[in-house]
Amino acid sequence: MMHGKKYEVGMYGGAFHPLHLGHLECIIRGAALCETLYIVISYRNHPSDIDVRVKIRWVYQLTKHLGNVKILTLEDKFLNKAAYTEEYWQEDCDKIKQQIGTGIDVVFCGSDYDENSFWNQCYPDSEFVVFPRNQYNSTAIRNDIYGHWDWMPQVVRTYYIKKVLLIGGESVGKSTLTINLANYYNTNYLEEVGRELSELSGTDLYMLSEDFTRILLEHKAKEMRLLAQSNKVLFEDTDCLITRFFMGFLEDENIVHNAKLAEAIAALNSYDLILFLEPDVTWVQDGDRSIVMAEDRVNFSNQIKEIYKKQGFSFEIISGDYVSRFEQAVKLIDALFEK
Repeated sequence: MMHGKKYEVGMYGGAFHPLHLGHLECIIRGAALCETLYIVISYRNHPSDIDVRVKIRWVYQLTKHLGNVKILTLEDKFLNKAAYTEEYWQEDCDKIKQQIGTGIDVVFCGSDYDENSFWNQCYPDSEFVVFPRNQYNSTAIRNDIYGHWDWMPQVVRTYYIKKVLLIGGESVGKSTLTINLANYYNTNYLEEVGRELSELSGTDLYMLSEDFTRILLEHKAKEMRLLAQSNKVLFEDTDCLITRFFMGFLEDENIVHNAKLAEAIAALNSYDLILFLEPDVTWVQDGDRSIVMAEDRVNFSNQIKEIYKKQGFSFEIISGDYVSRFEQAVKLIDALFEK
């Protein structure tokens, strides 16, 4: 026994595409048995693989509290396992040994590998320990991400969360539909951040240019936080381009800078689905909604459409009564999970 641990140096490797609870259990067991456990992340510089920086973050976030886990990477230059024959094994083995720089006492594997695997054959001087992996399987997850949602840690799920944006003019039911959908899918939603911040002077009639700066930045920051806590999908009530539209009603020479900020944030944004709500429901006064917009709803609605088209965003049209809108939205969202 070495300082209470069975091994001084251990190693556990995989593609982690994606990392699942079976991987995590192996890491926990291996770390408990070693003074130092090296996690070797294999990756491909190819669109078919997950960015290695994402994989590194997954492993780091799940192991940073342990204190004895170190992360290494190994590039896989082959697009399928069949091409990765034994003649290439030793080269990769030497790369790993060089990175570790010392003897490897034990190599850990999940039970999806056997004694003929790379991890055992290339390290004859190391003990080979197989941990049970139960039902968890990366291939099964890739084939049906959302059907195996519970097999992945939350930090990994974040990578696969869908983003659904609801847009449109005033009084088209965006907020209500956003909340209804979030409740229906048992997840989070990002409310219209500008609603509260637009009334710092008691009414949006006296907004300052700096209020729009805060709306834009807080909305994006809150979106990033909520993504890490959501369940399969995050719903958003408006975004920076809707804010950009409402800037046009503020007479302030400094607003041009916020317009540029809104467009810069839009360039960073991406959505799996955008729902555009048509102004074909009854207009309801709620707070300081604009009478000017109420009198020409279709025109202003079309202006918003053009803003999104100009920025390269496509959207699905939602219309009809409130029940019909909910049903249309559910059908489109369910289709996201079937792809």
